[in-house]
Amino acid sequence: MVVEKKNLIKKILGQTYLWLLLAIMYAPIFVLIVFSFTDTDVLGQWNGFTFDLYAQLFRNADIMRAVGNTIIIALVSSAIATILGTIGAVGVYESRRHTKRVIEFANQIPVVTPEIVLALALTVMFVFAREHLFPNFAFSFWTLLAGHLVLSTPFVYLNVKPKLEQMDPALYEAALDLGCNPRQALLKATLPEIAPGVLSGFLIAITLSLDDFIVTAFTAGPGLLNGASRISTISTYVQGVIKKHPLPPELRALCTLIFLVVLLVVVGLIFVNRKKTLTTGKHAKARLKL
Repeated sequence: MVVEKKNLIKKILGQTYLWLLLAIMYAPIFVLIVFSFTDTDVLGQWNGFTFDLYAQLFRNADIMRAVGNTIIIALVSSAIATILGTIGAVGVYESRRHTKRVIEFANQIPVVTPEIVLALALTVMFVFAREHLFPNFAFSFWTLLAGHLVLSTPFVYLNVKPKLEQMDPALYEAALDLGCNPRQALLKATLPEIAPGVLSGFLIAITLSLDDFIVTAFTAGPGLLNGASRISTISTYVQGVIKKHPLPPELRALCTLIFLVVLLVVVGLIFVNRKKTLTTGKHAKARLKL
């Protein structure tokens, strides 16, 4: 009885701690969502339920421009980073041990290096290129894209690498023996096996790009939806606004929409993975019966 009571107390304390931690994490988001449905400028005052902030959000040209730039940069940089990271992971996986160690060590450096160091290093490199190599070189969308690739590609590699190590090494060779050329074997045998790692790397790259401020602030130039003006993303737009004015209340609606989109993506991935697991389990049971 004493042991059961101790276990019960531990379980209650553990559950209480867990729910308290979740409440602390999600309470600010919940407050933000609630006050996105009232048009007050001061957070904490309730002027009645309304969708006015969402309507104002889509009428605010500056915010929409920043959102558009952010999405374009995130999708383009994440797609390229996923391709580079996946190809790099496959190449390193097939390399010799010494080469593999050197490249993996080099890949770890951008991961553990503070972002401010990466941003300053990129800026110095671009300025050096302009002053000594290419006189017409200027900061633009391409320098910003390069910065985001440096930031996100190593994380894609780290997501794809474990899937390659879990894969049966004979699978690729079997595909070659069955008549596939190296490209077909890679696409039809290797890629489906590492697809979960590629997808998770792509999603992490998008998250890093959407959330980035320092690299964007240091490497951005004119272009995209800003035309001849300096590229603004959500993070740089917010930083520029709070220097002079309070945050626009429309940003509460924007943050709510971003949170809901992320939540739907996460729930969708969980549902797909669970369905895939159940399907795999059914197939395994069917083979055992046979």
